[in-house]
Amino acid sequence: MLSLNVVPREDRPLTDQIVMGVKRQIDDRQLRPGTRLPSIRNFAQTHGVSRFTVVEAYDRLVAMGCLQSRRGAGFYVAAPAAGSGGPVPAAPESHRHNEELVWLIRRLLEAGDHSALAGGPWLPNSWQEESGIRQALSALARKNGAHLLEYGNPFGYLPLREHLALTLAEIGVAATAPQILLTQGTSQALDLVIRYLLKPGDCALVDDPGYYNMFGNLRVHGVEMLAIPRRPDGPDFTALEALAAARRPKVYFTQSAMQNPTGSNTSPHVAFRLLQAAESHDFTVVEDDIFCDLQLIKPPRLATLDQLNRVIYVRSFSKTLSGSLRVGFVASTQSVVDALADIKMLTCITTSQFTERLLYLMLVDGHYRKHLSRLRERLGEARISVVRAFERVGLEMFAEPTDGMFVWARLPNIADSFTLAESAHSEGIVLAPGVVFRPHLERSPWMRFNVATCDDPRIMRWLERQLATSRTRNTGCPSEGAFCP
Repeated sequence: MLSLNVVPREDRPLTDQIVMGVKRQIDDRQLRPGTRLPSIRNFAQTHGVSRFTVVEAYDRLVAMGCLQSRRGAGFYVAAPAAGSGGPVPAAPESHRHNEELVWLIRRLLEAGDHSALAGGPWLPNSWQEESGIRQALSALARKNGAHLLEYGNPFGYLPLREHLALTLAEIGVAATAPQILLTQGTSQALDLVIRYLLKPGDCALVDDPGYYNMFGNLRVHGVEMLAIPRRPDGPDFTALEALAAARRPKVYFTQSAMQNPTGSNTSPHVAFRLLQAAESHDFTVVEDDIFCDLQLIKPPRLATLDQLNRVIYVRSFSKTLSGSLRVGFVASTQSVVDALADIKMLTCITTSQFTERLLYLMLVDGHYRKHLSRLRERLGEARISVVRAFERVGLEMFAEPTDGMFVWARLPNIADSFTLAESAHSEGIVLAPGVVFRPHLERSPWMRFNVATCDDPRIMRWLERQLATSRTRNTGCPSEGAFCP
């Protein structure tokens, strides 16, 4: 019988308490092999925790070999491995569950209306173009045609691809419609590229910190990630050159503009040297430019400098128009796009012609350009306000962003922001701790903040309390202005 005491206010995360408590009882033979654990719902109700916390704990115990998951039956204590006196060894790193990644994604997606999304990756609903989407939906629904019933073209809706070719020309990338493949957002675009370029055991260069969802995907595919430290002017070229020479990676995944999570841009000098390294060491560069439309004046992208020779360019409209439409694209050479289209057909047949036509209507009728103009102005005002507030309360910023929605910042004297994130969540504030943005999930003091959502007064009050506590802990003073000998 499972007997466990979970303390919500304890310093240790709830998930850790559950994992260590269950494992201790298994090691002490209090829970015998074959014992069925309480269901996720019953455990959550009994111990006063969320179901997501229980899911994370059970998943981690499965990865450690302590539990077995039986479809439709629940979770059971695993039998010891043959020839050993304990649980089976933990699964290889490439197959382990990404607990911290799952922790953040679930909290972002499941956050209620009253949560303060300090580190969320998207804009508030009130900032997006709902009225324009409704108008385009109405116009599209009135049109008779197969788009309401049939699968679309595997490459995607041709008029939209032709329009995107003109859009790419605006940033100096020469591409034709056949060189463009429509996808279900940037996530699918990156997944297709990973499947095409890499196999288990291959090496890939990635930004550190960088895009957490892609890191999880690479880990699922068994790809070894080689971390390139991110600087305010782009990737650390010395580290990149050394790793490229020593490990011969096949690909480098990066964001050259408004990088997630740091908000920084790659300087032209670093971009030029990066492409030289790609040529010298024979690796492909995958440029994720999902935030492109948030910039009014766009510096040259890697795809602009390279003209899709070694650069595969991916982008979407999820961050600027609607996360529900899920329309993105890949631009590359004809042979690469043809190969990616084959993988797309095998994995999902095709993408939604309906949503592709809907996006096309919004792009060509002028709604989108007007929306972007308002959005950039609003983001600019919010960015100035948040940066000033952070400077006032004493947060350290990695780099002051000039565009986009992200600020990468830290509280002084805090070594691990994940513990702060768990504490904030109990008060209805969802932070994005630095650990999830690191390829190998090392602890980090940094956090990502979204300037579009940091106007919630609860966020700044919480930060001020944490800073006051940090000062007291490190100086012994009750407050910054109090006298201390």
